[in-house]
Amino acid sequence: MSLLTSLIKASTQFQQAMEKRSPVAPGNTPAKPAVPEAPASATDDRFTMSERAGFETGRPKATKLSMAEYKQTVGQDLAYMRETLRHKLAEYKLNPATSVEVSKNEGGTISLGGGIPEQARNQIEQDLNNSKPFREAFSRLSASEPTLHFVDNALKLNKAYGVNNSLLDTLVSENQQFNGLQDLAHRYDSMRRTINTDQTAGYTDRKEFALSLNTRA
Repeated sequence: MSLLTSLIKASTQFQQAMEKRSPVAPGNTPAKPAVPEAPASATDDRFTMSERAGFETGRPKATKLSMAEYKQTVGQDLAYMRETLRHKLAEYKLNPATSVEVSKNEGGTISLGGGIPEQARNQIEQDLNNSKPFREAFSRLSASEPTLHFVDNALKLNKAYGVNNSLLDTLVSENQQFNGLQDLAHRYDSMRRTINTDQTAGYTDRKEFALSLNTRA
């Protein structure tokens, strides 16, 4: 073997040995096939957002109503009226456990029923009719309480049996800003005047609305 041939062979072997020992350059790393990342959980937003969006879109509008807020609103008016009547019974030296029925007579003024002596009843009725906050609280309740009762029952039936109430769907606005209890009460009252269905058969007209209150409750 000639000297030249020996040098070429030695040089080739040295180069191959160096290539095996040298780290692979970052830019020459073979690309690995992309593996889809598994979701961390069944509720991972990266993988369920579109599915949940579809579910929300398909839900009835009525399921988004603020029932807790509605009940709180009605409860505040009831508490105010009960407290006012309690003070009136005490003012006229009447039994604080007396049950009082509050309604409006044909003339549109506050009227009381229950075991109250006539003279005291007349005086209390006059006081209540002169109280703007009490008249307004009763007026709100005459509209909101029957509406809340209807909406609450309709939603319970829908949840328990899947029964859809078409009247409730009509009452609810696509814009949640217009789904306050008074908004629903106004639409329910208007619709009840124009249609007569089994769904409105139990509706109590504002003029016929009455509340029985026990001031110790």
